[in-house]
Formats: sequence, C-alpha cells, structure tokens
Amino acid sequence: MHGLWRNCKLPVNRIRYPSSPVSLPHVLHSKTVSDPHPARLSEREDKRSFLQKVAEFIHPAPESPDELIETLAEAEDKQVIGTESRVMLERVIRMADMSAGDIMVAAPRMDLINIDAPFDEVLHQVIATAHSRFPVYQEERENIIGILLAKDLLKLQRSPSLNIRALLRAPVFVPESKNLNDLLREFRANRNHLAIVIDEFGRVAGLVTIEDVLEEIVGEIEDEFDIPEDEGDIFALADGSFRVAGDASIDYVNEEFEVALQASDPDEHFDTVGGLIAHELGHVPRRGEQIHLGGLEFTVLHTKGGAVRWFKVVRDLSPESLVRENGALR
Repeated sequence: MHGLWRNCKLPVNRIRYPSSPVSLPHVLHSKTVSDPHPARLSEREDKRSFLQKVAEFIHPAPESPDELIETLAEAEDKQVIGTESRVMLERVIRMADMSAGDIMVAAPRMDLINIDAPFDEVLHQVIATAHSRFPVYQEERENIIGILLAKDLLKLQRSPSLNIRALLRAPVFVPESKNLNDLLREFRANRNHLAIVIDEFGRVAGLVTIEDVLEEIVGEIEDEFDIPEDEGDIFALADGSFRVAGDASIDYVNEEFEVALQASDPDEHFDTVGGLIAHELGHVPRRGEQIHLGGLEFTVLHTKGGAVRWFKVVRDLSPESLVRENGALR
C-alpha cells in the first residue's frame, strides 16, 4: 500500500505572502493576530482535498500497514484528518488482511428455506426472520440450489401458477479464504448481495453479505433496534415490559430482575442471556419466538447474524417452563 503513496503526485498549495510591504501596526491589528499560527491556512481557506492532506502528511511513505496506521493516528493528533476519517482508513487497511471466513455467519446459524416446504410455511419463515434474502436447499442443508428474495414472493400473489423454484436466483459460492477487498469488488460488479461460503472440503461453512463487508469499513450499520452499547442493556418500556440485550450478562439480569436464571442442565454454564436461551430452545432463536424461564417471559424482538440482539421481557410468575412460538404452545 505504501507504494501507492510514493507514486502519488499531488499539487501542493503554497502560502502566498503579500508582494507589498505591510506595516507592523497593520499586522498587529489584523485578524491574523488571533491565529497562533499566522502562516497556516484556516480551515475555510484550505482548498486542498482530503486525499491531498493525507498524501502530503505521509511523507516519506510508511514501510508497513502498522506504520501507516501509526502515521494516521499522528495525523489525527495534529488535526490533519478527523477521528471518523482516521477510523475508516484504519478499517480499510486492516480489511486487506481479512477473508470471508472472518466475518461470515456460520452455517448452523443460517436461516435456510426448504424448497419442498409448503408455501404458508415459507411465508411464515420469511416474515418471522425478516431477512431480505434466503438460501434455499433441497433435501439436505448442504445442497444449496438458489437464493430467494423475499420481495419475489409477491409475484406469487399475481401469478399463482408460478412456484418458488421459478423465483430462485443463482447462488454465488466463495471460499473461506476469499479476500474481503476482492469480495466487495465482486459484489459490486455482479450486483450480488449474498454469497455462500465454502470450506476447503467443499462443505457449506456459512454465508456473507455485502452489508457484512461494508460494516468492516464504516462500522455497524444500525437499524431501529440498535442502541449504542454505552447506553445500557436493559430498558424499561411504557407498557411495563423491558427491552433486554441478547448479550446482557446473566448475572446482571438476575440482579436487576431479582431472579435466578440458569440452564436446565446444571453442568452447563453461560455468560449471556442470548446464549442461555439458545441452549434452552435447542436451536437458533427466531424472531417472535418466546420462552418462559426463571419467572420471566422472553420474546425475541430482533436477530442479526443468527444471534439475538434484543428480547422483550415481562414478568411471568407461572412455574411452568414452556416454549412457545408466536403465542402458540409447542
């Protein structure tokens, strides 16, 4: 990457001083006297582009990515670039050493659709999980035959003669070792948003989306359920219920609700509420799914990457530990 900076020839604006002499009193009473660096262009006057500023600061070129990251930190300290720009540049640099296997959703946590499932079951799964794209398999989960877009299901309403198989898009397969820069380039070139990740033995290892790759550059792309981590894990809602983060610690939830959440198997130990509930359910929790545990009723509000982001929690003093999905006992 440093070779790019060495070969970069960018025009450098030079500070121009007045050709006519300026009297000392005039200088002292000019606006420049308030500037601790009179010779430095103000932010408003500086016409250089962001790339020009960085290229001029990084000279000579760093010899390694680590040196480049250190130089960017120094540039931030000297206010050559802003914090957000520095963080994004660092993410781009680090992404060069990352692969699809580093950010994929693992196969056991993938939401797949069975091509032979009844339409009502497929529709229910699409609504419950709220994804826009689904890998579709036939007979066994390893046999991915296509990608179904949720919006394409609307076509079945207008043309009942169609079937789900006719709506499938060709799946894209990439190896776990696929570099993220190359993967993003292919996503853009082919207009794909999802790829199936294959391990060295040809088995399905997981899936990766263009959103997963972009989040490595810009950070997590938040939605209406996302709340900054430093704002807490438990929130009281107006209806008397609570919103609890899936990664909230069990000890913290026990303390706040004065309960004793624990696994049904005393030999099992979990740190987070999401991990405990996934174990008790025996599968990856789905949106709308409910479980009664330790005097509390947990409803899955939002999942991402196969993990629960938020639960809705209400107190439930019934002694039974029943699992329900969308309100129906199971």
